[in-house]
Amino acid sequence: MQIIKDSQITNDSWEYKPDDADLGNGDVTISSARLQQQQGIELSNREGKLGVRITPSDSVEGIADFLPDLALVELHFPELNDGRLFSHAWLIRNRYHYTGEIRATGHFIPDQVFYLSRVGVNSFYPANPGHLSATLTSLKDFSVKYQPSVN
Repeated sequence: MQIIKDSQITNDSWEYKPDDADLGNGDVTISSARLQQQQGIELSNREGKLGVRITPSDSVEGIADFLPDLALVELHFPELNDGRLFSHAWLIRNRYHYTGEIRATGHFIPDQVFYLSRVGVNSFYPANPGHLSATLTSLKDFSVKYQPSVN
């Protein structure tokens, strides 16, 4: 699959694994609940990078202790009308000082991409892969930034 990462369209190998799926090897993201339940040997004794998928209803505080060991935090937008993930991204970058990749996935729109980047999101995988070009263009919607932020 192709994503936008650091303002470039690139290929990506990450895969989300539902709670009932075998993790296998490779780069995978799992739910916040699964991360907290299976935090020990099962997650560390595998080949590949580990990431977490959080949704608007998940608690950032619940994953804070795991952040140093995660290569990706995936913010999954299940619908268009919930902005809590903007706050989650800001908290992950600023309160918890996470320096890894934060990816927006799911149902966000190109108009939100500039603002997502301002709160720390550095990669994007829209629900409709046909929106990749529009999403990339949206990163440059504004040339002047009035408020301080992550970037």
